[in-house]
Amino acid sequence: MSGLIGLDWGTSSLRAYWLDGAGEIRETRTRAWGIRHLPDGGFDAALTDITAGWPRLPRLACGMVGSRQGWLEVPYMDVPADTAQLGSAVRSLRTKDGLDVHIVPGLRNPQGPDVMRGEETQLLGALALRPALIPDSSWILPGTHSKWARVRDGAVADFCTLMTGELFALLRQHSILCAGSGDAAVDHDAFARGVIAARDSGSAGAFSRLFSARALMLDGALAPDAVPEYLSGLLIGEELRSSLATNRFRHDAPLQLIGDAVLCARYRLAAFHFDLDLAEPLVDAAAHGLWQIACDIGLVSANSSTTSKESSSC
Repeated sequence: MSGLIGLDWGTSSLRAYWLDGAGEIRETRTRAWGIRHLPDGGFDAALTDITAGWPRLPRLACGMVGSRQGWLEVPYMDVPADTAQLGSAVRSLRTKDGLDVHIVPGLRNPQGPDVMRGEETQLLGALALRPALIPDSSWILPGTHSKWARVRDGAVADFCTLMTGELFALLRQHSILCAGSGDAAVDHDAFARGVIAARDSGSAGAFSRLFSARALMLDGALAPDAVPEYLSGLLIGEELRSSLATNRFRHDAPLQLIGDAVLCARYRLAAFHFDLDLAEPLVDAAAHGLWQIACDIGLVSANSSTTSKESSSC
């Protein structure tokens, strides 16, 4: 049987894909086994469990599994980097079941400096799904550490990290701003109010407006349970404002999204207040990126000309 086991292995979660010989996803499984939260038996046990019952196929992984704290450290590559360059730096280790796991390197941007692990594979998979975007496109990958990236001629050419998700979690759980707030339903008005406050913050930036969350609540202008939504809008709005101000990422064409559908929907709502067009998010981009890299390094051989109706073959 031909195909690939793809592993998107991050800090807080593990996602495994069984891809058939044509690069189509047969099954997806997820576990809360990021590199910091492994089961008894460590990486080997996690891999055995999540692939139980699947065929013994070549295995390719991306993400924090290749970090200094991961299973095998795979050094970063400097941008620009495309599929072939990433493939040339893949490293392998032999696991307890006698098969190898091959691990994709992350990327380093000397401008900053900045780093990513896993997002580079998502970007390359997204380009396989949307080949018209290969010449020049800009991307947003929302998350705990949100990434903005620029692709040129099929290579990741530039990127930066914004800690939007982690900052929100810290403020939500450990600051006075959210004291007394509950788990209210989504409040679109409060979210939009935060986005607009960030947009209109000018050179001072949205951090100058953070305490307004508490002041508005004390004034009765913002319900306590709406404060988290206001802060979410403020932080996502600041991500948009500050990233656009750098002019590093083109926005004369729709910005592309990769990531969780619910979180990406927030970004699309926020973008409306900046007169920005954000495309519908792509899903399973990591799986398609792993497939492309596996094909490039000869780990698999495609039996079909496409990995999807719109993707390029390997």
